Amino acid sequence: MKPPPFEYHAPPTLVEALTLLAQHGDEAKALAGGQSLIPVLNFRLARPSVIVDLNRIDELIGIDATGPSLRVAAMTRQRAAERSTDVAERAPMLAAALTHVAHPQIRTRGTIGGSVAHADPAAELPAVMLALDARFRLRRGAEERTVAAGDFFTGLFSTALEVDELLIDIEIPAPAARSGWAFEEVARRHGDFALVAVAARVVLDSAGAVSDARLAYVNAGPGPFRSARAEAVLVGQTPDPDLIRAAAAAAFEDARPAADVHASAAYRRQLTRVLTARALAAAFARAAA
Repeated sequence: MKPPPFEYHAPPTLVEALTLLAQHGDEAKALAGGQSLIPVLNFRLARPSVIVDLNRIDELIGIDATGPSLRVAAMTRQRAAERSTDVAERAPMLAAALTHVAHPQIRTRGTIGGSVAHADPAAELPAVMLALDARFRLRRGAEERTVAAGDFFTGLFSTALEVDELLIDIEIPAPAARSGWAFEEVARRHGDFALVAVAARVVLDSAGAVSDARLAYVNAGPGPFRSARAEAVLVGQTPDPDLIRAAAAAAFEDARPAADVHASAAYRRQLTRVLTARALAAAFARAAA
């Protein structure tokens, strides 16, 4: 397998990269870790005439925990985030989910921003960003905008990114008091794409009732999505086994997974129910603690 011919650029600065994307428009593709783009090129599912390699741009790499929110630059390697004490302390759900992303060799090359921008429905990181209420800073030329995770993912391999726009960094808000999280996944083998996974975050009020809940799913629909029905079941209620079962049943109703050679749609929907219950039990336990 060989990629189609293309013109290769490796700009050392963000300004130069954005200039190249603006000049070439639809004909250009940005190269991050290459774990998704290179196979797509080799199978000739994409035929860009220009590749803009972002790997020399130092300003797109790093983790900043100095402010109230955690900021992860787009070209930060997944393995670096997985090993980061700042990520473990400020966004433990992200740290836990990263251990499920393929294998260490892949995570050593793969980037946080590349996975998010690719928006694969079978990828863990988009769902985690939805559950964490992350915000994405995007830049086109000299213009910047910030997009919430709920508005960023628009469908199957589809995001709000424009063709000449780059994801610069990801802002993850500090967790609220009395909040809990969990990430649960089932795959045929460790490192395989998830059959289904769920990222759960809950917040309890002073009376012990659920004041906020987020349930985001991997491979349970055409893209990363939150189960609004299950979240509505939880908010305002006091956690107990019956509430968890009711929320899991609501998530089952919301799920719209596709069937493939690895699992039927019915099996994936059942996994959605089971993993939602597991994740909520763990998240409530963390919140109570």
